[in-house]
Amino acid sequence: MLFFTPSLSAQIMDTTVTITKSDSLKNDTLSVVKTKTSNYHSPKKAAILSAVLPGAGQIYNKKYWKAPIIYAGTAGLIYSFQFNQSHYLKYRNAYKYRIDSDPTTVDNYVGVYSDDNLNTLQKYYHRYRDLTVIGFAALYAFNIIDASVDAHLFTFDVSDDLSLKIQPALINTIGYNKYTTGINFSLSFKEEKKDYNHYRSE
Repeated sequence: MLFFTPSLSAQIMDTTVTITKSDSLKNDTLSVVKTKTSNYHSPKKAAILSAVLPGAGQIYNKKYWKAPIIYAGTAGLIYSFQFNQSHYLKYRNAYKYRIDSDPTTVDNYVGVYSDDNLNTLQKYYHRYRDLTVIGFAALYAFNIIDASVDAHLFTFDVSDDLSLKIQPALINTIGYNKYTTGINFSLSFKEEKKDYNHYRSE
């Protein structure tokens, strides 16, 4: 008897088993051919695609609805950066004119904002411009991580089979050879079913 155990992981491999019979040797020859399934998605490729073009990794993973969200977030951050940058430069230049002790340089906010007001406004828009840059970096990193994780979980189906079971249980206390009562939490999900073995007899 020949026993073998196939190894299963997130990167699914389709296994084709071919059984051929040899008349001269009077025995069966078992050959195993492994080929990558068409549903295999490379986390590395997904991450590279998203790094080169944000949203491309999500499209590669067939999560098409995520790409518009990424593009909308990018557009919103671009608008926020331009808005805060323009206001920061405007109030910064006005404040510089106000404190340069040069009577020939006059800003547009004389009688509207005091020196302290201009200083506060330029710091305010400078801060939110910098936060927008941080938002760009966070969105870019999230886009890459999300694509990689989706590629890892592409061959798993947890939509309908996810279940949480809570039930009483007996727990063996190691070292005391006694059982105590407790509660068992069990979270289970079923992997997407694949037909791994195909047999052909000659």
